Formats: sequence, structure tokens, C-alpha cells
Amino acid sequence: MSATDQIEALKEEIKNYQAQTEEELEQYRMRFISRKSVFGELFANMKNIAPEDRKAYGQTINEVKNLAQDKFKSLIDALNQQKSDAEDLDVKDLTLPPIPESLGSIHPLTSTRKRIIEIFERIGFNLSDGPEIEDDWHNFTALNFPENHPAREMQDTFFIEKNPDIALRTHTSSIQVRVMENEKPPIRTLCPGRVFRNEAISARAHCMFNQVEGLYIDKNVSFADLKQTMLYFSKEYFGKNTKIRLRPSFFPFTEPSAELDISCFICDQKGCKICKHTGWVEIGGCGMVDPNVLSNCGIDPEEYTGFAFGMGIERIAMLKYRINDIRLFTENDIRFLRQFKSVNV
Repeated sequence: MSATDQIEALKEEIKNYQAQTEEELEQYRMRFISRKSVFGELFANMKNIAPEDRKAYGQTINEVKNLAQDKFKSLIDALNQQKSDAEDLDVKDLTLPPIPESLGSIHPLTSTRKRIIEIFERIGFNLSDGPEIEDDWHNFTALNFPENHPAREMQDTFFIEKNPDIALRTHTSSIQVRVMENEKPPIRTLCPGRVFRNEAISARAHCMFNQVEGLYIDKNVSFADLKQTMLYFSKEYFGKNTKIRLRPSFFPFTEPSAELDISCFICDQKGCKICKHTGWVEIGGCGMVDPNVLSNCGIDPEEYTGFAFGMGIERIAMLKYRINDIRLFTENDIRFLRQFKSVNV
């Protein structure tokens, strides 16, 4: 068979080739596309062609080679389409009832955290974050904790064994210290985050929980500003009829300090188990930033004053949704979580 006849025969073979399986497609590739294809033999035969015909011969081989590559692409497309059609035909029994879609829900702690942030963002608070593993300065010393303060002892704090000056943060006040060290007043920030206490786990307490703390520092900030801020938050979160009261308390990093109570929105102050028949429910602590804390963070207490407050997110969520066991938030019981599908966030 002459070279011309051989090329024409290959053309017909390529045009008529059909690949119904991957094996047949691979056979085509080996014969016409791979390095050891028949075109290698055709190019090797170039030496037997008359010099004046070699150019035309080479062009003809290239045309057939391009035809083979185009055919290979079409075979791949045809085989893929064949698989797709087969999958479409392989449908399940259409008489079976549909499987209902199961939508998840936002975790109640996430919902509560987001709502608290939204309320304070409206009055100019921004967000700050910090590490969960803290040093003694940011977690205790800068916040005016004396060396012999009970919070420094093992029953309250998870210390890092190899370094007693490093611990899991016990409050997000450590974030406030970092903000005061790195920013100049006026400062108005909110610090949500996870904290850790070395406490026994029960229905009312946990070794890991979430806090949100706020800090406002500027010239002429007063206790009245703190009171109005707490009143605004309480009305926005718990309802417009909510009242607050501030009871004298003590925190090392604020002076004066107060416990923040809200009027019981469950019994309307008539007395119930939630408020222990007092009509009031505690939701957090607050106070004016101690001048020593300002000085420790490089802020002049003679020029600036400020207030700080803190609340447990679990505490707020338990009140809002009337949950009686804090452990439910971390046990991942699907029966508990499903109850919050309709929670508006």
C-alpha cells in the first residue's frame, strides 16, 4: 500500500471510529494520539518520499493528525454525555415520598451574642478581640488585682503548668487592657469572648463560658453615663418597660462598683422562681474604671475617666429563653437546639 493510500485509510478509520467505553477510548488514544501512534511511522517514512513531495506529504500528515485530535475530543464529549444520560435514567422510585429538608438553627448563644453586639453598636461601641491564653499582667496585675487576691489561686484560674505567669483568661477584661495600651482616648469598645474558670460544673456554673464586656473612656465620663447606657441596653434587649437598679459591690478594677439588676420581665416584678420572689434579676457587674487601671495602661486619670461593664452571655440567654441548665449550651443535644429554629437574630 502506498503512503497516500495508507493516509486515506487512516482518515476513514478516524472518521468512523466509535468509542462506547473508556477502554475503546484508550485504544483510540494509543493508536492516534500517544507518542507511539501511527503518525510516528508516517513521519519516519518521510525519507522514502521524493524531496519535492515531502512538504505536501508532511502537510497531509499534520492535517490527519489534527483530525485525529479533534475526533478524540468529540469521543470524550460523547462518552461523558453517555454517562450523564445513564445517570439521569438511573432515577429512584418516583412513587417514594420525598425526604424533607432539615434546616439547622442558629445556636442560642450565637443569637444572644449577636443581639447584644447590635444594641451596643448603635451607640458607637466597636468590637475588640484578644488571646484566650493570657499573661499575668493583662489578666490580673494591670486590672488592679493584688498579689494575694483569691482569683489568682488555682481554684479559680487554669494556670499553664510550665509557666505560672500564663493562664487561660478568666475574663475578657484582659482585652480592655490591651485596647487601653494600644489606643488613645476616646475609647468606646465591646469585648465579647470565651473565658475559663476552674470551677465545678453544675446547672448554674461552668468552667468555660462566654462574656461580653464594655469600656468607655473619655473626658468627663460619669456614673450617670454608665447608668443610662445600662438602662438603654436593658430596655432594648428585655423590653421597653424594663427597669434597672444598681447595687453597691466591689471589683478590683472599678471604683465605685455595682451589680446590675433588671426588673423581672417574667413575672412583671410580682415574684417568681426566676427572681426568687424579689422582683429583680442580676445580669452583670459594672463601675467606674479605677484610676490605677488607667495609670497602668498609660492613660492619665487626671484627664480621663471611664466606665466598664460585663455580662455573661449564657446568663442573658438563660433569662431570655428561660433555660434552667447552663450545661445544655455545650452538650449539643439536638432536641435542645431544635427549639431555637424560630429565634429571630
